[in-house]
Amino acid sequence: TFANDTSVRPQSTLTMTSLVRMYADKAMGVVANFYRKALAAELQQYGLRYEDVLNDDIPEVAEALKYAPEDVKTARNRRLKRAIDLDFKKKIYTDYAPDVEQETFKLEFYDEVQKIKARNEEFIMLNSHKK
Repeated sequence: TFANDTSVRPQSTLTMTSLVRMYADKAMGVVANFYRKALAAELQQYGLRYEDVLNDDIPEVAEALKYAPEDVKTARNRRLKRAIDLDFKKKIYTDYAPDVEQETFKLEFYDEVQKIKARNEEFIMLNSHKK
């Protein structure tokens, strides 16, 4: 019978799965954009960039910072110190610099973090047989 034909079922299941995935991706995109805007607003209050709030205790971040140019590290440290000072004083960055164009999501060393993560994952995979 046609209902028991296995060649038809995977096609309809595949189509249903792809539809669900498409709607889930759209929903996640909307949520991601909302989160990105909310995060940008919070970071801009203190004059921070996304990379500034990455945890230095994560080995990949620490290694990427070790290899980052000195001016990138200096600028990051200054932004962090300024943010701590602004928070202590209960002020926001735009009180002091209202006309400054902030580059909240400018990436200076995050690509290196991704490369280091990929390298570490590859090392683990290549050496997994030695257990």
